[in-house]
Amino acid sequence: MKTRSLLRSLFVVVIAFVANLTVFAEEWDNNLIYNAEEVNGVKVSETVYKKDGNMLTNYMKYNYKYDANNQMTENMSQKWNGMKNRWENDLCIRYIYDNKSVTTEYYKWNNKKKDFILIPEMTVTMDK
Repeated sequence: MKTRSLLRSLFVVVIAFVANLTVFAEEWDNNLIYNAEEVNGVKVSETVYKKDGNMLTNYMKYNYKYDANNQMTENMSQKWNGMKNRWENDLCIRYIYDNKSVTTEYYKWNNKKKDFILIPEMTVTMDK
């Protein structure tokens, strides 16, 4: 009997936790507005705006590059710098395809070098 009561209590706590997570996830999504740009049916960029009341402010921007097979080769993200009123490079993900696998390389923007620097520990190769 005690085991049943404990299981019921645990079940109620789990359901409450999941419901709470769902509410907060929806709240966060409602604050972001996405505006994608497509060329010939392929998404080439996407700008994300943060909603604050009735105002939209720049938040993130993504630019995509593709190869001749319409496979994404690069995903570059930029963050909005409100103090300088401009987009600033943040992260670049490059995809390398061969017959059997896809390698994903992550690069972080380096302000001093004015270039993306490879983060080797984040490089991942997966079989197709």
